[in-house]
Amino acid sequence: MNLSKVKLSFVELGPIPIEGNRHQAVKNVIETAQKLEDWGYSRVWFAEHHDTANFISRAPEVIIPMVASNTSKIKVGSGSVLLNHYSPFKVAEVFTLLGDMFPGRINMGIGRATTGPVADYALQRNRKFRQMTDDSDEQLEELIMWLTKGFEKGHPFAGIKTHHDEALPEFWLLGSSAWSAAAAARWGLNYAFAGFINPDHAYYITDTYRKNFQPQSNGLGSDKPHLILSLSIYCADTMEVACKLAAPAVLMMQRLRAGKLNEPPETEDGAIALLGGMPGPSVLDDATVPPRYLIGTPETIRKDLRTIAATFKVDEIMVQCITHNLQHRLQCLQLLGDVFELK
Repeated sequence: MNLSKVKLSFVELGPIPIEGNRHQAVKNVIETAQKLEDWGYSRVWFAEHHDTANFISRAPEVIIPMVASNTSKIKVGSGSVLLNHYSPFKVAEVFTLLGDMFPGRINMGIGRATTGPVADYALQRNRKFRQMTDDSDEQLEELIMWLTKGFEKGHPFAGIKTHHDEALPEFWLLGSSAWSAAAAARWGLNYAFAGFINPDHAYYITDTYRKNFQPQSNGLGSDKPHLILSLSIYCADTMEVACKLAAPAVLMMQRLRAGKLNEPPETEDGAIALLGGMPGPSVLDDATVPPRYLIGTPETIRKDLRTIAATFKVDEIMVQCITHNLQHRLQCLQLLGDVFELK
């Protein structure tokens, strides 16, 4: 693992411009991916968020082929498909088809999450009851079986195929909990940890993944642990501009915790006014507990990310930078690409 060379990737939510519309957001997604490819980013993943007025990324399997068709080499994937709401068979069919369409470029990122009590119920096929049980282990195992032709002879699904060759999408399990780390380790899978969701337990959970990793011959993972750490990063030429860039995201998270996610997004100045002041620059006191928001200049971000990457033993960081100002976000991502010499 070459920790002196940190790779960067990006997770995209598709924010709608404050003075734009959803179609413009789609165009912005394509433009962002094209620039990420030019700047040397390794991959771009698309989130699945339902019932959100301010983002378009609710169906990553729809966005993936659009972006892959408008780029040529960057890996494109889901970050993630929420398997707890879907048939593993259907998910396997969709992603193996995407793999057929764009060989070697599709990342199949799988996760689980609640989308809210009403949206969760709306995603159910059977509305006679509200599903309350957690069958994540069974769902993941079934998906792996569909992808690896692993159903035993005599199983009702043994004769059904979701693909007919070995060119599978690159498989990742995504999460922010001990369950996802344990499942990824048990099945020998690549693992992406959402540090921006659970920074306090990030090191313990990812270390558990490493220590319990069991290589498998299923063809979906690696012979050793492979981890991506995802962090919220806000970078600008000056510390003041970086802090301003982060303000709308900080306000959005406050609203989310208060159950007010769909309030209209604010400009940077509007967010600062509502917050009662500008967020301060991040301080890395303990590299095992990354700041919820890494805020700084290219030089401070590079120093902190290299320390975090060395501590977590990762050579790839996935950037989350939520802002409805496309140009400011692109400036952040370009600065990061330049300071890490991705090209």
